[in-house]
Amino acid sequence: MSKLNMTPREIVAYLDEYIIEQKEAKKFIAIALRNRYRRLQLEKSLQEEITPKNILMIGSTGVGKTEIARRMAKIMKLPFVKVEASKYTEVGFVGRDVESMVRDLVNNSVLLVENEHKEKLKDKIEEAVIEKIAKKLLPPLPSGVSEEKKQEYANSLLKMQQRIAQGELDSREIEIEVRKKSIEIDSNVPPEILRVQENLIKVFHKEQDKVKKTLSVKEAKEALKAEISDTLLDGEAIKMEGLKRAESSGVIFIDEIDKIAVSSKEGSRQDPSKEGVQRDLLPIVEGSVVNTKYGSIKTEHILFIAAGAFHLSKPSDLIPELQGRFPLRVELENLTEEIMYMILTQTKTSIIKQYQALLKVEGVEIAFEDDAIKELAKLSYNANQKSEDIGARRLHTTIEKVLEDISFEAEDYSGQRITITKELVQSKLGDLVADENLVKYIL
Repeated sequence: MSKLNMTPREIVAYLDEYIIEQKEAKKFIAIALRNRYRRLQLEKSLQEEITPKNILMIGSTGVGKTEIARRMAKIMKLPFVKVEASKYTEVGFVGRDVESMVRDLVNNSVLLVENEHKEKLKDKIEEAVIEKIAKKLLPPLPSGVSEEKKQEYANSLLKMQQRIAQGELDSREIEIEVRKKSIEIDSNVPPEILRVQENLIKVFHKEQDKVKKTLSVKEAKEALKAEISDTLLDGEAIKMEGLKRAESSGVIFIDEIDKIAVSSKEGSRQDPSKEGVQRDLLPIVEGSVVNTKYGSIKTEHILFIAAGAFHLSKPSDLIPELQGRFPLRVELENLTEEIMYMILTQTKTSIIKQYQALLKVEGVEIAFEDDAIKELAKLSYNANQKSEDIGARRLHTTIEKVLEDISFEAEDYSGQRITITKELVQSKLGDLVADENLVKYIL
């Protein structure tokens, strides 16, 4: 399922499969996404006038802020990047500048488009790879042979290709020429430095340089797949489409925005560069031109979703100009014991289902009694109350603790069905949750 034209109701229904409650936040996101689709249906002149309404999500960690944004970007195949506001520094200080989030978005967008093009050419790429390997495995046909011999060779080549496709020859070794491994470059540096890096690489590392390697047929398939993909794909068209898509439908999720708010409570003890980061962020959110290695991108039509817990500060502690660029605000509710239970039982890929699938690989069948699930939810909720409230992430810790021994000794339980009871959960977690000192360090 991947639809750019999903209605708000369809978007919310999809999010409901993975995230419990938080109806208001889902509705805000759904409307924001639908408005992007609506805008693209308008005349070009009117499209330019309509800018996205950025969203500020307020809520504790682990309540679903990031998951809502990530899921909706995934289903609609939108260019998406998640960044943490606290990782950026003001221009002039050592660290990442805020423009790098836009460059990251463009990189992700180009990769997204490239993968889509690869998927379309998947069969063609696989055919070319198999044909190349088959010709390596079969000795070449001498020149001047009869038509009959040519036909026999063609039949042998076809049979060889079928065997390679079915994986029958995966363990056989062949010698092939592969491109030298490309040198990695840091894309988070300013464009001027990026261009210098790329020019230096061109001087010292010719792209077409190849080396001979002896690989298994299975390894050769992967090595040649990347090489043949590059020859079949239109790299320039992919870059342009990726740039355009990032500009018109990109989503930047800025987490921990509360960490750069200047709280009036702390006054002079505040880090002065926090306000500097906000001021650097302002032109990007308002709309500016950012240079990337693929070209320039205008940011006014990128959707920005900011999120923060705001325990030590409040949204009004952000500079007024930045507050104004996030007109839509939604507060996410804290997770109750009941919601914890629903997360374990009603989500499409719940943590319980994940652990059951993992242990099934070892031949171990895990079943959870309903009372055991309720106890897990209760103890996870209590642990959150007694120490840092980390929301649904606490469930991962508690279930891991309950299944720790079974997971470690999985081979001893192969072929068996193990039932997780309320008593087992209590024996593993009861004392830990009851002790306020232990819960802080172990759970």
